[in-house]
Amino acid sequence: MIRFLDCLFSVIGLFFGLPVLLVLTLIGYFDTGSPLFRQKRVGRHRKPFVLVKFRTMKPDTASVASHLAEASAITPFGQFLRRTKLDELPQLWNVLKGEMSLVGPRPCLFNQEELINEREARAVFKARPGITGLAQVNEIDMSTPKLLAETDQKMLKNLTVKDYFSYIIQTVLGKGNGDRVRPSH
Repeated sequence: MIRFLDCLFSVIGLFFGLPVLLVLTLIGYFDTGSPLFRQKRVGRHRKPFVLVKFRTMKPDTASVASHLAEASAITPFGQFLRRTKLDELPQLWNVLKGEMSLVGPRPCLFNQEELINEREARAVFKARPGITGLAQVNEIDMSTPKLLAETDQKMLKNLTVKDYFSYIIQTVLGKGNGDRVRPSH
């Protein structure tokens, strides 16, 4: 049922969101010269996939988890995208391809070994990674790997269709701030 809902909502989102996607791509091109950000992430069963988002940081920013990046790397337009969560829209393509779900544990980088080990111990990788979930709406991010893995496990163990809609609605309404970034020095 969840996979059906993922496909339905990603098709609807991509179709009706196309004008927004085109405008954000155009603005992003003028902002950074490279509006889309692609990064290899850990997927279901620990298989790699390429996550696609709108770029929120300068193109020369090191490829690290957000909480390890400097706040000064985020562009003004990138701040807007993060605050409104519009930077996540291109991930609807990842959802449609079956690499992600709308709701699930946020996909991590392969160099986040502590988080990978914590998630592996809790069978979190049996699920597709998601755009949002219990951790995200409660502002738990990758800077606390054990807590994040425990929260992911709890969500997956108890996930219902009602929860699925609840996490999506809470995210759309602005609950949760996304991954933290380090303050600029």
